[in-house]
Amino acid sequence: MANNISIIIPVLNEAETIASLLHHLTKHASEENISEIIVVDGGSVDGSQEKALQFQLDYSRTLNKTETRNQTKIHIIHSEKGRAKQMNTGVKQATANILYFLHADSFPPKNFDRLIMDEVSKGHQAGCFRLQFDSNHWWLRLASWLTQFSWRASRGGDQSQFITRALFKDIGGYDENYIIYEDNILINELYARNQFIVINQKLKTSARRYQKHGLWKLQYHFWAIYVKKWLGASPKNLHEYYLKYIN
Repeated sequence: MANNISIIIPVLNEAETIASLLHHLTKHASEENISEIIVVDGGSVDGSQEKALQFQLDYSRTLNKTETRNQTKIHIIHSEKGRAKQMNTGVKQATANILYFLHADSFPPKNFDRLIMDEVSKGHQAGCFRLQFDSNHWWLRLASWLTQFSWRASRGGDQSQFITRALFKDIGGYDENYIIYEDNILINELYARNQFIVINQKLKTSARRYQKHGLWKLQYHFWAIYVKKWLGASPKNLHEYYLKYIN
């Protein structure tokens, strides 16, 4: 069976970035490697769905004019709010044997599809890219530099996540009990199974949340959530903390 990739993007009020991301994905990957791009909307009220649908329409028109045979399918589907639920919903529609989960403000490197498929062909069933923030702040540059290493503490959902369908199914998918921290729960499972590789190419992600909340304040709260989970906090406790101090 040939390797192919289904890209799954959970979205909630991402009108600012979703069209740019879809353009980036279709421009920097080979159509024959991408089975589909699935945008899973969790109830956006800012026009995210309309932006994605307009891109889908424009993209189809462009390909029809050029008579491209291998057209990447773009689907916009709906789900209950919550990234874990949205990503699991996306998997149900996905058809490829490699799943690639991507945040709406994270832009993977050129030829990301080939880079992922090469790792899977080597037997690596899951992994991510290095991270680069769109900011020159020294702390974010340091944090980005640290993501080249395989340390568990350097991982996060912003780096994106590829995983074979078989391994994803074996783990049981994303744990929907977690409204936040769901990426890290899956990553913990992958590290426990010694199934994780960091691809030495940079994915660029937005520093907008640091800019909105203040870098040190937000970093402190992220660390607090990490420590709380390590000390045994429940999904409910983590979500309550997030709502109180970040959201």
